[in-house]
Parts: sequence; C-alpha cells; structure tokens
Amino acid sequence: MPNTSKSILETSIEYLKGVGPVKADLLKKELGIFTFKDLLQSYPFRHIDKTKFHKINEINTADDFVQIKGVLSRIQIHGAQRKRRLTAQLRDDTGAVELVWFKGVNWLENNLESGVEHIAYGKINVYNGRINIPHPELSKPNENQGNSAHLAPVYHSSEKLNNKGLDSKGRRKIIFNLLQILQGERLAEHLPAYIMQKLKLMDRHQAAINVHFPKNEEDLKQAVRRTKFDEVFYFQLRMCQLKAHRAEHIKGLVFDKVGDNFLRFYDECIPFELTGAQKKVIKEIRIDLGSGKQMNRLLQGDVGSGKTMVGLLTMLLAIDNGFQACMIAPTEILAQQHYASLSEDLEKLDIEVGYLSGSVKGKKRKALLEKLAAGELDILIGTHAVLMDPVIFKNLGLAITDEQHRFGVAQRSQLWKKNRPIPPHILVMTATPIPRTLAMTAYGDLDVSQIDELPPGRKPITTLHKTEENRLYVFGFMRKLIAAGQQVYIVYPLIEESATLDLNNLMQGYESLERDFPKPEYQISIVHGRMKTEDKDYEMQRFVRNETQIMIATTVIEVGVNVPNASLMIIENTERFGLSQLHQLRGRVGRGSDKAYCILMSKKSISKDSFKRIQTMVRTTDGFEIAEADLKLRGPGSIDGTMQSGMGMFKLTDIIRDGEMIRVCKEMAIRIFEKDPKLNLPLNEKMRLHLEQNFHLVKGWSRIS
Repeated sequence: MPNTSKSILETSIEYLKGVGPVKADLLKKELGIFTFKDLLQSYPFRHIDKTKFHKINEINTADDFVQIKGVLSRIQIHGAQRKRRLTAQLRDDTGAVELVWFKGVNWLENNLESGVEHIAYGKINVYNGRINIPHPELSKPNENQGNSAHLAPVYHSSEKLNNKGLDSKGRRKIIFNLLQILQGERLAEHLPAYIMQKLKLMDRHQAAINVHFPKNEEDLKQAVRRTKFDEVFYFQLRMCQLKAHRAEHIKGLVFDKVGDNFLRFYDECIPFELTGAQKKVIKEIRIDLGSGKQMNRLLQGDVGSGKTMVGLLTMLLAIDNGFQACMIAPTEILAQQHYASLSEDLEKLDIEVGYLSGSVKGKKRKALLEKLAAGELDILIGTHAVLMDPVIFKNLGLAITDEQHRFGVAQRSQLWKKNRPIPPHILVMTATPIPRTLAMTAYGDLDVSQIDELPPGRKPITTLHKTEENRLYVFGFMRKLIAAGQQVYIVYPLIEESATLDLNNLMQGYESLERDFPKPEYQISIVHGRMKTEDKDYEMQRFVRNETQIMIATTVIEVGVNVPNASLMIIENTERFGLSQLHQLRGRVGRGSDKAYCILMSKKSISKDSFKRIQTMVRTTDGFEIAEADLKLRGPGSIDGTMQSGMGMFKLTDIIRDGEMIRVCKEMAIRIFEKDPKLNLPLNEKMRLHLEQNFHLVKGWSRIS
C-alpha cells in the first residue's frame, strides 16, 4: 500500500477491502467511482439516527422512517415471474409488522434467516389499511461495522448496486474501511490558517470523516459546510486564475478611435433614445476595446431589451478602427432577420454587409468569400457556416454570437482562429436570463454586462392560464384581436402524432383551425423545423407582411423573430415546456404599440411542477426571477446549456440554496488573487499545490466563447 495520503486517495477502488474486481466494475459503471478519492467524495444524501428504536405498537402512519428490532419469521414468496414478491414478519414484544420486497427476491430467499433477531430500517407504507415497510434496510445487531456513529449515512443507489451488496449498508462498510486506512495516513490540510480561522472551518481530515459518520448533527453541519467551501472556493480560485491568464497572455486588438460611422449612426440613424442600461454597457465595451486585452464579454438582456443595437454599435467601432466584424446566430430565420434589420439600419452609411448560411451556394457563395478575404465586406451575418474553415476574413476584429449557449464549445473555438496572431474581440449575447448564482459560477472568468431595463413604451405582457374547456373563449379572443388588425402565434411542442405523448400536435391543430378560421376571411401560416429553408422563409415573410393573421409553429420561432404586429401568443401543452423556453416564446409578442397577451394552454390535470411553472409565468415577466425559478425546478445542468464541465465538481453544493457561500468564496478568491496573483506567497503555497493537482480540468468559457 502506498505511504502518502495523496497516493492512497489515487489508489484504484478494487484494492479496497470489501470491494474487489466485480464490485469495482459496478461502482465504476453505476457511480463513476474509480479511486479511493472518488469513493470518499460519494457523499450521502441524508443521515439516519441509529440510536433510536421504535416499538412496533408505537408506529403510526404519520411516522416517516422508523428503525425497529425484532425476530424475523414467516418468510414467504408470493406471485410468479416478474410479479414475485417476498414478505416477512418482524416481531418484537409489542407486536408484528410486515416487511415486503419486490426486487432481489432470489437473493433474499437464500440469505434471510428466520428465527434470528434483525434490525429493520425503512419508510412506513399503508396498503389495504395495513402498515408495512417496503424494501427495508436489514441487518443483525452484531453487524455494527461502519455503523458505530450515531448518525448513519444513506447513499443513492440502484437495483444493480443493491443486488451486489452495494446498497447503503454495503457502501457504509467499504467507506468505513477506507476511513480506517486514512486514520493512519491523516489527510493533509491545504487551506491556509488565516482562512480556517476567519471562517471557523472544520479541518479537512475531520470533515472527510464527519460528512459520512458524524457523531451528532453539529459535526455533520460543520463537515458539510467545510466540504461545500472547498468545492466552491477552489472553483472560484480557478476562475480567477483563468481570467488572469487570459489578461496576461492573450493580447487584444486596440480600438482607440470613435469614428465617423459610429458617430453618424448614433446621431442620425437611431430612431429612439438609448436606455441608460444600453449606454452603460456600451461604455463598458469601449473600455474593453481600448485596453489592449482581448474582450470576452457576456451581454445579458431580456427579450426586447436592445442587445442587437448594442451589438451593431460595437461592430461600427470595429469598422471605424479598420477591422471587419461578424455576427452569428443559431438559426437561419434569426440570422436572416439580423441581416435584414442591420442592412436597413445601415442604409445611410457606406458599409458593406453580407449574409452567409449553408443555403448560400455556388457563384453567390464564391463571390461573397472572395470579397470577405479581400476586406471588401465590412460585416458578415450568418449561421454556423461562418465558423467553417473556407471562410477567411482579411482582418476580423470583432465576433458576436447571439444566443451563445446554442453553439458547441468546439464551434465557438473556431472564432479564435479567424484572425491571426491576435484573436478577435468576443461579445456573446443571450436573452436567456442567467441567475446570479449561476453567473458567479459557470461564467466566473467571463466579464458580464446586463441590460436590465426595457426601452420606453414597451407594455408588460398579460399572461393567462387556460385549459381545453376554455377553447371557445380563446377562439373568440383570437377573432377579436384579428378583427382589430392584429396577428396571433400558436406554438406546439410536436410536429406530428406521438405514440408516447398525449399532445395536441401541430398538424391536428392546423386542421382544426382551418375549420374554425376558414378562408378567405382568415389566412394561416405554418412553420416547423422539418420544412425546407425556402418554404419556412416564404411562410415567415407572409406573416411579417401581414398576409396571414395566424402563425402555427413549433419552437423554431422561439429565438429572435420580430413581428411588431403580433400581439397574442398561444402556447399549446404548456406543461411540456421549460420555464426558460416559455419566457423566450412569450417574448415574441409585445414588440409593437398594441397591448400584448400570452395564453398558456394545458390539460386540466397536470403535475405539481408543471403547475408551478405555469403560475410563475402568470405571476411575473421578470426574466431573472423566472430563471431562478427554473433553476430551482430543474437544476443547473438543464438551463439551456449554461452548465459547464467544472460545475460537475459540485457534489454537495446547491447553487440556489448556497448562494451566500458562493458569494463569500468569490469575494475571498478575488481578494487573494489581487494580493498574490501567482499564489506564490508561503502562506498560499499549499493552496496553490492543491489547486494545481485537483482543479486543472476546470476550464472556463471565456477562452472558447
């Protein structure tokens, strides 16, 4: 056995007493546990008090989990094949309770001993008026290894793990064995004393023990606090390190001039006064562009807040300083809309704007690429096609991505190669609001700007929840708005009939609407992701020109489509959408002068989470409040791709509930880096070594935006 705690933690899991090759293989496949360190960091999700026993006659249906001691008897098999179940009776001096298992029946049949005293722990269940305990954890009183702590850990498991003796009881044993080894090789402390004292943190070794086997609730609380601190603090240190590395090693093109194009456009071409938030963000961007360091800035702004105008003004700064600019969007519809609106905005200026997507082919494509390489094209708007190798700029100074989370890391990294040797400045824009705590973690090494006010005159959207019983009311409301010259979106989650989901699909909806809104009085457009690009564009343009009053679509219209005359958004099967997506869809209306509405249609009977999502949408139009609610309901990994690889290191930290911990760690990490950016001071040396050894895989988004 290796003789340092570091190498012990790196030991392969099969060498731990009680594991072996077969169980090790299962731990690797089911839980991603490869080493002693992985096992140590497979934390319990709760603890149970092993000192407290219930008498059977004290159990009632209000009890949650109970622990009882008694003699096992009447072990019986019921049913056949897949419906087999095993029951047993556990009796103490006050009565008896039934234990029941539906899984692992064969193993239990061969291993349970009748007439022997057992301890059963499990959750009370009531079936046909009788109390039982399904799938209890069962042990003999002398099987005390790993259970000597008053509070015993409970771990997430699976049927495969349970069948191989790696349920909570089995995992307790092997973790107990690991901790016995570590008693002789105490885990070295890596935090400096000044942090430990300031925050009154439990030492690392004690925390490793007490997070699994605490003697009391206070020890558990302090162990969890220390473990969470390590997760977040070192992550934030790594973010500071990456940001400092970028500032030191990656030069930026210097845009030191505010020229004629910018000034003329600002004075003559903007038909409205910029909001204070827009002006503030432009000032932040100008400081970046003149600093000599590469800009890597995330621009957050709710739907309709004016991010595209900020992007256009930034592109004019690039052009005035002798550079080209590009903007890429995730869909052709959005890219074409950007191209059309920017071309119109820049009509008075002598600026060449080009458009590139996969559908631009042949001589037209060749001519465009030649102009781009020769520097005759000032701005290129396009889709993922812009990232491809044949697309060569003469001198790209600025790259903007809209809805950046829809581009893969490898795709975004292509932007860096579009200008040599100094990469272009990067501005990434998103209308998906990112909660504060998520921004502090996932975007820790990216500069973040926020447009937090809407342009004057924008009216709040009224949101209503209706069920199928209200369909006639909804149709009547549609007719009223259409009669007033307004237009309507209807969005469906599916394109065609699904055998597994009971949804109103788009094609059925189209056929139904044709009956209720007949031609020639009403015209209907239809758009979905499987249509050819030219067909989608044709239908979209009909709707934009108000030749059709109703647009039936799937979520292809979620991002960016701008039709000021559309004042009603109806979302079918709302329960099938996430909050963030619902917020994006709602933002398609309310872009004109008319009062706007969003009607959320759902089945009458929906899940609790679906109801919460719908009520959140009805209650607020604040994108950041919605994003926080979405994060609570779905977790960070599913917020539209904003999760990054390093976030997976958070095994105990909850980025919603532990927001204060995240704030403290971020502020502390920044202060430390300001005083000691290389972590070379003697008091920070252990911290630097721990960071290098354990957090080298955490990569920030700033370098690949």
